[in-house]
Amino acid sequence: MTAPALPRRPATTLLWLRQDLRLSDHEALADALERGDAVVPVFIWSPEEDAAWPAGAASRWWLHRSLASLDASLRARGSRLVIRRGPALPALRDLVRETGASRVSWSRCYEPSRVERDAEIEKALHADGVEAESHGGALLVEPWEIRSGSGAPYKVFTPFWRTLLAGPPFPPPLPAPEAIPEPSAWPRSEPLAALELLPAIAWDAGLAAAWTPGEAGAAELLSTFLETGAHAAYSTGRDAPGRAGTSRLSPHLHWGEISPRQVWSAARRLARATDGDAWLRQVVWREFAQHCLFHFPHAPEKPLREEFARFPWRRDARGLRAWQKGMTGYPMVDAGMRELWTTGWMHNRVRMLVASFLVKHLLVQWQEGERWFWDTLVDADLPNNALSWQWVAGCGLDASPYFRIFNPVTQGQKFDPGGTYVRRWVPELAALPDKFLHAPWTAPPSVLAEAGVILGKTYPRPIVDHAAARARALAALATLR
Repeated sequence: MTAPALPRRPATTLLWLRQDLRLSDHEALADALERGDAVVPVFIWSPEEDAAWPAGAASRWWLHRSLASLDASLRARGSRLVIRRGPALPALRDLVRETGASRVSWSRCYEPSRVERDAEIEKALHADGVEAESHGGALLVEPWEIRSGSGAPYKVFTPFWRTLLAGPPFPPPLPAPEAIPEPSAWPRSEPLAALELLPAIAWDAGLAAAWTPGEAGAAELLSTFLETGAHAAYSTGRDAPGRAGTSRLSPHLHWGEISPRQVWSAARRLARATDGDAWLRQVVWREFAQHCLFHFPHAPEKPLREEFARFPWRRDARGLRAWQKGMTGYPMVDAGMRELWTTGWMHNRVRMLVASFLVKHLLVQWQEGERWFWDTLVDADLPNNALSWQWVAGCGLDASPYFRIFNPVTQGQKFDPGGTYVRRWVPELAALPDKFLHAPWTAPPSVLAEAGVILGKTYPRPIVDHAAARARALAALATLR
C-alpha cells in the first residue's frame, strides 16, 4: 500500500521592505501571495548605505512609529515583521540561509545610492542561485517609462504633467490581504528599540501630538481630506497656512504607507483630474522630482544650472542660526521655522517663503537649508527636497531666479491676513493688531507696549532689511549673466 504523499511545503519569499511600509496596493507582496509562497517580511536598518543622506532625526522618529504600526498589521494577519541590521546584502544572505527562501522581492527605490546598491544585490543573489525581483509601486510611472517628444528626460513640470494625464489609466489599487502565509519557522529578529530610532532626549512631543504614522493614519488623513471637501477647495485653501487646507499626506507617501495610485484613485472617484486640479498636480510634482533625480543624480549636491557653481554665496553663521531657530524678526518666516521644529512639517506656501529668505535675503547656500530640512522634516524626501530648494534658489531645471525674492511682510499679509498662523507659532506677538502683526517694528511704541512686545528682547528686530537684501540678491544674480 502506497503511503499518502506529504503536502508540499510552499516556497518562501523574503519581502524586503524599505519605503513601502503598507499592506494594501503592494505589488511585491501581492506577487508573493499569488505564487502561494510563505512570506517573511523583513526590514533592514542600514543608514550607512545611504551615502551622504541617511535618515534625519525627524524621519527616524517617524520610521520607528511606522514600523511598529506595520508589525501590528502583519500580526493581525498571522505574520510579523523581522528586523535586522545591515549592510543589506549580508543580512539578506543570512535570512536566505535561515529560512530556506528561494526568492527575495522588494519595491524599487530611486535615490542614486539605492539604485546602485539594489543592482549589486540583485546580481549577487542571482549568483547565489536565489531569485531576486524588484517591483514598482512607489510611483505612478517609472522614471524610464515617460520621455519628452525628443526622447529626453523631462526638465519642465507642465509637459510632464500633461503627458502623464494623456497616458493610459492607471490600474486600480490592490487590496490588502486578509491573511499572509507564515514560514515553517521564523528567523530571529532584532527588537525595534534596538535600532535607537527615537531621540535620547525627549524633544518629540510635538511630533507625537501632530501625527499618526502608519498605514491606518494615512488612510484616515486621505479620507478626511476628501470627505470634508478640502480637496475641492484646494486651489485656494492650499495657500492659507492658518487653516487645514492641505492633505498633509507627504510623510505617509514618503514612507510608502499609502501609494500614489491610492491617492490618485481616491481623488478620481470624486472629481475628474484635469489640468486645473491643483491637488493632483502636487502629487505629480513629487513624481516629477523622482523623475528628475533619477536622470540627474547629482541634484542633491550640485546645482542643475552650472553657472550657479560660481554664485557668490555668503557665510553667515549667525543669520543661519537665527533662521533655524525662528528668530529672524520676520513673523511669517519665524512662524514657519517654529512650526517645523515643533511638528516636523511646514505648510508648503511657507516653505517657499523661508527658503527664499535663506537663499535670497541672507545669500546662504541652498544646501544649508536642504540639510536642515532633511534633518527636521518628517516628510524629508531626497528628490523633493533637492528639487524644491534648487527651484527656490534659481539653480534648478525649471527655475526663475529673478522673480522669487519673496517679501516676508507682504507674503504674511496676503496669506495670513487674520494672523491665525503667526499668532499660533509666534505667541509673543499674539496681542499685536493685525495691521502691525507682520511688521512689528512699524508699530508705534504705545501699541508695542500695550501688546507686551519689546523689540530686541521679547522678539528680535529684523536681522536684515528687505529692500537692502533684495538689492544685494539681484546684484549677486547679475554676476551670473
